[in-house]
Amino acid sequence: MELNYALVHEWLTPEATGGSELVVQEILQYIDADLYALIDFESANPDSYLYQRNIGTTFLQKFPQAKAGIQKYLPLLPIAIEQLDLNHYDVILSSSHAVAKGVLTNPHQLHICYCHTPMRYAWDLTFDYLEGDRQGKGIQGIIARYILHRLRQWDVISANRVDYFIANSQHTQSRIWRCYRRQAKVIYPPVDLKKFEFRAEKSDFYLTISRLVSYKQICLIVKAFNKLKKPLVIIGSGSQLDEVSQLAESNVRVLGWQPHNVVKEYIEKAKAFVYAACEDFGIALVEAQACGTPVIAYRKGGALETVKDIREDPQNGTGLFFDVQQPEALVEAVKAFEHLSNKINPENCRSQAQKFSPEIFQQSYLKYVEDCYQEWKQPK
Repeated sequence: MELNYALVHEWLTPEATGGSELVVQEILQYIDADLYALIDFESANPDSYLYQRNIGTTFLQKFPQAKAGIQKYLPLLPIAIEQLDLNHYDVILSSSHAVAKGVLTNPHQLHICYCHTPMRYAWDLTFDYLEGDRQGKGIQGIIARYILHRLRQWDVISANRVDYFIANSQHTQSRIWRCYRRQAKVIYPPVDLKKFEFRAEKSDFYLTISRLVSYKQICLIVKAFNKLKKPLVIIGSGSQLDEVSQLAESNVRVLGWQPHNVVKEYIEKAKAFVYAACEDFGIALVEAQACGTPVIAYRKGGALETVKDIREDPQNGTGLFFDVQQPEALVEAVKAFEHLSNKINPENCRSQAQKFSPEIFQQSYLKYVEDCYQEWKQPK
């Protein structure tokens, strides 16, 4: 019997080009699924793989400034995702980092969720979200806390609508268990290695590429390199762009958003890629290693699964870690890297990145979907 598939994601916009969108793109290459999202401004983009595709959306599509980001409508996201009518599909596949997993399904439908992270606003970044926004103060702050409290309740309830969870890393797997008390299968997301070329010869500058928001800890990196006086290039945009630019001294260049060809050139030439955030996976770390570029990363989260510390694995090391999110810790890590960089083989970095290829993702994902379906259809 030929099955009808629906694939649900949070939002599809030209600005949303992270790891979760790459998973959507990859799934659509080998599963013929109808696509749904809270909002869609990508199918009108001539440069997009979704150009002129018919995509189901919600009432948020017509809200003011929705294209710039619907996080401003955070309290409405659960209600909106529940308005998608998916009754005529056999299998629901969700790619979820916020509310996509909360679609309503019936007993005759199988729901498999690829979870990039439990909703960060409601869980890990609650206090960061409140402290970094003027709405976190006074009466507005009390209301915001109540909204986040209700979001956590909805998030746990909606997790029960999922039959099988997939996690994008062991770190996310543990967070799914902590938030939802649900088991998850780890399948690492695909990294498009063909977009990044290997280069053994490096230039004398460090690089970080990131959204410029508080939890990414870009200010920490800038403070460390202000002390080191070593050249650093920062690529990315976000709410902290002005703060980062003002903090940066003459050895730090803040380029803002850049197209892929510029990003590619910098990441291939960089002496090392620097990352100070705790990420659920951290696709940029793998992209850097695909170019033969070593990584200096905070020792937490998905980085522990993608980077090998040269001090702990001299034969296969691809970078090194620092243990505390403080400028001084990063300063010491960069100094250690300066002494050890000649021991890191760029070929090892490329080999490490190849463990996260689209081909491996495709094989693992398709097999797990088939295994889930065979198990699910057995008499209960």
